[in-house]
Amino acid sequence: MGNIDNLSSTLRVQRLSKGDSLATTVAKQLEAEITSGRIQVGNKLPTESALCDLFGVSRTVIREAITQLKSLGLVETRRGVGTTVTRSMSSETVFAYNVDPTAIKDILHILEIRMSVESAACALAAERRTEADLAKMERHFSEFDAALARGELARKEDYEFHLAICQATHNPFFKQFYEQFNKNVIPRANLVNSNLDHVASEEYLNRVRAEHEAILTSIRAKDADAAKEAMHQHLSRAYLRYERYNESNSFD
Repeated sequence: MGNIDNLSSTLRVQRLSKGDSLATTVAKQLEAEITSGRIQVGNKLPTESALCDLFGVSRTVIREAITQLKSLGLVETRRGVGTTVTRSMSSETVFAYNVDPTAIKDILHILEIRMSVESAACALAAERRTEADLAKMERHFSEFDAALARGELARKEDYEFHLAICQATHNPFFKQFYEQFNKNVIPRANLVNSNLDHVASEEYLNRVRAEHEAILTSIRAKDADAAKEAMHQHLSRAYLRYERYNESNSFD
């Protein structure tokens, strides 16, 4: 316990103001401590109580921040042991390092548009989809799984899944909007294929699959609000992945 408390005193973090997005800000600061090496792989994070004091926030905020770090593959929590750092760079950042750096800003710009347009399209698809529309989405979801099983990046299958959602709105302009980008609308279409980190790629794509499944489940249930939120969460997580990479590199 003493070593963990000593670690708290060495971390370069700032107490948070009420205007901050608390859990995300805590997560980003802890991520910076991990990626900088100030908290090394194998080390435990300070206790919940110590982190609450350090940041001036509640246990709920700290737990949500830890959940975000887990989703990045940086830490794992075991009962009776605590939260241990398992990687010095998030799996999603490792994955993003294989993107052509000049494409990052375009990816972010496209994702900004998609968060608004596709979230609305997903809600309409949940309300208007036919059984034939649903069957098409489920087929593309299965094709995504098959591509992952073959060790592929599933770019085409990802694109076709999203296009099927736009088609299920029965508003031709949603379909036209999505088609104008072709498969380049999928961020990993800009990946450099050489030297991909297999573990990072697998974690990244499994997360995409889980997000697709949440979207499909909501559309199947004709729950427009849940479908809209699931799509927004899917695209905003993608935006966060590439924004973090952009923030740590200069492309000007």
